[in-house]
Amino acid sequence: MFHFISLLLCLLSLSSIVSSSSSEGANSHALPRPLILEYPDAEAANKELELECTSWRFAVETNNVSPWKVIPSECADYVKKYMTGRGYLVDLERVSKEAGLFANSVQLSDDGKDVWVFDVDETLLSNLPYYTDHGYGMEVFDAAEFDKWVQKSVAPPIESSLKLYEEVLKLGFKIVLLTGRSENQRSITVENLTNAGFQNWDKLILRASEDQGKHAVSYKSEKRSEMLKDGYRIIGNSGDQWSDLLGSAMSVRSFKLPNPMYYIP
Repeated sequence: MFHFISLLLCLLSLSSIVSSSSSEGANSHALPRPLILEYPDAEAANKELELECTSWRFAVETNNVSPWKVIPSECADYVKKYMTGRGYLVDLERVSKEAGLFANSVQLSDDGKDVWVFDVDETLLSNLPYYTDHGYGMEVFDAAEFDKWVQKSVAPPIESSLKLYEEVLKLGFKIVLLTGRSENQRSITVENLTNAGFQNWDKLILRASEDQGKHAVSYKSEKRSEMLKDGYRIIGNSGDQWSDLLGSAMSVRSFKLPNPMYYIP
């Protein structure tokens, strides 16, 4: 259809040229303006938008975007397709594979003080069913609504993370779960983790009352610092937010899981 329109416009333009030539003389080179050769088609526009959204997600994952509250509205379909498609699963599997290779390369000490830290939400447990109902990050985060979801204790495991969890546990690492969830959600969190297949962790650290209001990077840095004071060595750390991984008392190797749906400072 677009090519037919372009052809028709070109014929009209040529007709105008002939008409102009008759009235202005044989040596006239004037062309009617604008001379439209072809309109951009919808497929090209969609490819350009996908490229822009891919670039945005790359910037998010490399921590090059300033703190943001919602995904760009024009990227809503892109994020949905990524989160529900093969791309998200492949990226998760890649992170877990690399983490597993590193874990197997570590010579553990005999004192039982080598630790692997895991975040919980979007690292061990998937809240994708919740975000399916909330626009995959299109809505501003509502803590009260999310707490209602947490109370259901039905978040499924991220399968590649469960495989990594079991692998590092078998290797002899102590596992510490460090989450931004509140202390009053301990029992429901334990229930959900256990039902999802996660067991035998050494510690589950949640936000106490004095931790409320702290940025995640500060809160998690403080908790990791406490581990070091207790003589632990933080070898690996897995999380979906940069605030899970950065700050002080960082691990020897950190592994960032993909998450284009939300940002936690």
